[in-house]
Amino acid sequence: MAPSTHTTDTDFDVVIIGAGISGIGAAYHLKTKRPSTSFAILEGRSALGGTWDLFKYPGIRSDSDMPSFGFGFKPWTHRQSIADAHVILDYLNEAVDENGIREHIRYNTKVGRADFDTRTTRWTIRTTDAETGESFTYTARFVYSGTGYYNYEAGYTPDFAGREKFTGRIVHPQHWPEDLDYTGKKVVVIGSGATAVTLIPAMAERAAHVTMLQRSPSYVLSLPGEDAIANSLNKVIGPDRAYRIIRRKNVALNRGIFKASMRAPKLVRKLLMADVKRRLPKGYDVDTHFNPRYNPWEQRLCMVPNGDMFTAISSGKASVVTDHIDTFTETGIALTSGQHLDADIIVTATGLDLLPLGGIDLAVDGEPVDIADTVVYKAMMLSGVPNFVFAMGYTNIAWTLKVDLVCAHMIRILDHMDERVQAIVRPVLSDSAMKRAPLLDLSSGYVQRGIDAFPKAGTTGPWTVKMAYEDDIERLAHGPIEDSALKFESHTVESVAVA
Repeated sequence: MAPSTHTTDTDFDVVIIGAGISGIGAAYHLKTKRPSTSFAILEGRSALGGTWDLFKYPGIRSDSDMPSFGFGFKPWTHRQSIADAHVILDYLNEAVDENGIREHIRYNTKVGRADFDTRTTRWTIRTTDAETGESFTYTARFVYSGTGYYNYEAGYTPDFAGREKFTGRIVHPQHWPEDLDYTGKKVVVIGSGATAVTLIPAMAERAAHVTMLQRSPSYVLSLPGEDAIANSLNKVIGPDRAYRIIRRKNVALNRGIFKASMRAPKLVRKLLMADVKRRLPKGYDVDTHFNPRYNPWEQRLCMVPNGDMFTAISSGKASVVTDHIDTFTETGIALTSGQHLDADIIVTATGLDLLPLGGIDLAVDGEPVDIADTVVYKAMMLSGVPNFVFAMGYTNIAWTLKVDLVCAHMIRILDHMDERVQAIVRPVLSDSAMKRAPLLDLSSGYVQRGIDAFPKAGTTGPWTVKMAYEDDIERLAHGPIEDSALKFESHTVESVAVA
């Protein structure tokens, strides 16, 4: 476990919150493109990696291809295209060490509040040591939030009737016990999302039997665990040259699937169902267990490498039950159909608990910011909040593609301000009557439960949020910095320049 790493240095040009993939990406951009800019990464946990260090459940892996999910500045060279968590963690640690980022991380530093003072043009960031409870304060010109969108402290579990009756173990994937031995045990996994379809084949290797219990099915798409084209190109022309080609290929493929789903949902559904039927035994009830009520990409597609989940079902080691829970019993779960599922272990893969900006309280000149009432500017800043950038990746393609664009645009903003000797930048929404929309446009239960607490998307101009990589390249990589909705203010006497 990494010790607390507080030092006497507490004032920086930029404070990055979170040492996951978003925070590491921001640190790289600052380190390489603005080498004289001071920064620190405040990480609430004792290790870097975010999601990839937090989750320990069996089989945890990426749900995007890694050449797309990896950083634009560091080629993904591992043979796995859909990669295991420990391989991703190794990659992140390599990125940190290769670029001199580790020394900037302050572990066990949980941010609770950040206040911006327009008089001094600085943020005051109040933190707590996760081990000792001691309070620390940092100051900075800019704050970059790389905290993701869910609660790291707890996942979501419904209030199941009769839960207290069950005599076995109940586990949520977000808090997987190190001592859990499921060898030879009967396991029921409640849920049908990405976590459930990952757990089923992984646990089926050792368990007596694994049952996925779902109220309704999700789309499950089988992809190759290895990218033969990528692996060949890495050998023939080298990773640096190959990486650009591979990323373009994979982005085009993923965007093509998404666009086809929007334009011809019936056709895409038919193709997805045909693939599932091909991978399961003849006569398997695909319509009940793998044919959702919603159209493709109204919720995320669940990716399974090499069809491993279908292999587990076909072998008899795993099964799918589509039904509703009546009550937990001493020995398992009673369903509304009258069926009873025997279980030694129940895994509640029932989703995430959404949390905007890691639960950090923001204030400007002493006035609290109601995050839910703000509107996002270019999907990376908040209306009315100065010198603040956040990273929110894509829901329909690799998260990191958006992070790279946001970080590059932040660098352009800082450069722009330096050139004009400006101290403050803030998005200003002049049309208060503009219609607003949810930040994430997915029908998934975990999104619908928590999205109201998040900033809103607008419906015109730079306030729109499009989960479209090609549009964001135009807007963030090539579009102008100056905008009628972005207000810059010059230095005051008390201001300190960004390096």
